[in-house]
Amino acid sequence: MNLKKTLLIALILGLIAIISWETYWRSQGYYPNLDDNKELWAVQRAKVNQLTDADVILTGSSRVLFDIQLNEWEAETGIRPLQLASAGASPLPIFHDIVENTDYTGTIIVGVTPGLFFSTTYPLALPWDWPQTRVNHFHNRTYAQRLNHQISLPLQKSLVFLSANEMDWTDNIDLKSLLKTINIGDRVMDPMPPFYNFFDTFEDRNTTMTARTVNDTAFANTIKKVWGYYGSTSPPPDKEATMAFFVKDAKKFIAKGGHLILLRCPSSGGDRIGENHGLPRADYWDDLLKQTNVKGYHFEDYKQFQNFECPEWSHLSAEDARFFSTELAKIMIKDNVINITKTN
Repeated sequence: MNLKKTLLIALILGLIAIISWETYWRSQGYYPNLDDNKELWAVQRAKVNQLTDADVILTGSSRVLFDIQLNEWEAETGIRPLQLASAGASPLPIFHDIVENTDYTGTIIVGVTPGLFFSTTYPLALPWDWPQTRVNHFHNRTYAQRLNHQISLPLQKSLVFLSANEMDWTDNIDLKSLLKTINIGDRVMDPMPPFYNFFDTFEDRNTTMTARTVNDTAFANTIKKVWGYYGSTSPPPDKEATMAFFVKDAKKFIAKGGHLILLRCPSSGGDRIGENHGLPRADYWDDLLKQTNVKGYHFEDYKQFQNFECPEWSHLSAEDARFFSTELAKIMIKDNVINITKTN
């Protein structure tokens, strides 16, 4: 058999294998979804230096990712926010990076998820290390890494089996993740409950909860178990250190002419009960507003937001997030705390 025939057969077998593997995972309900990784975040972070005072940056934890829908915000204000929130993370490292390393003096909306915002300033703790890793990557990324990311985007959008995710979801289907599911001998398995991906991400990091999370109660309950695990195993909040760190940055940002807004997104069920018990509003949110002396928006203060039921207790469904984004923008416009460029 000559070389050409050998290459042709190898190509045909490779294509058959790829098509079969792709077809199998699609039959299991998977679909192409972008990885909200450090590369995707860095592309958005790189845009900060091109922003004007009329622009808006969003940062915080996953509630800001899920609950602020960029299309609805832009439709109301004429301004498309820059989404820099990071799931499972304290907002302090990213806010600090913007304050210290940019000349940006527009509006920053910082989401306050109490358990993460007041969690820690310890560099090796996950809520701090996770966003700091993204900040470090942005400042240190190579041209090869940037090119590799751009090449990967059309593949991620087209092929399910390439849906590896920077977050260690239980349902990741890359080879490394699949190997972790194999129980070999007496290997100790992770005591954390299974944690399945429950959001879709787009190139500008606009993020929505999956339909499955909204419609499948059993699936939503698996996520609630994860929140319960975190709630029972996380160390107590470090209010003193986190408050001091953030207030210092807030005052520096405001002194440069920046405009800071704090936002408390909705939660419900067990998460809300836990937050009320462990991080009561008066001691944390109210004190944060007092020490920063900035405008804050808490969902409990607005009738249209008080009855949200988060499918997994911590984030809004896509439909509710669109409503929340539109109404919140209207409230902020009425309060004259954000710029608008919409002409109609």
